[in-house]
Amino acid sequence: MDGCSFYKLPGMLRWFSSNIGYHHVHHLSPRIPNYSLKKCYDAVQALQGKAPLTIAKSLSCIRLKMWDEEQQEMVAFF
Repeated sequence: MDGCSFYKLPGMLRWFSSNIGYHHVHHLSPRIPNYSLKKCYDAVQALQGKAPLTIAKSLSCIRLKMWDEEQQEMVAFF
């Protein structure tokens, strides 16, 4: 699950986006329909190990574009 993120969205946005925040669960088993992704996420403890990404946190990262190997973090071009 390294490299995956859980995008925590409010209920209405989860519905409009077809549970896109749980999309990493879909990559483990593409046969899971979008309306069952949250139930699968809740049932499998290993999927819950990462801190969720929120709307506010994702907006604060909008300027970050590339990975800096030396600093081991995302950085901006400028």
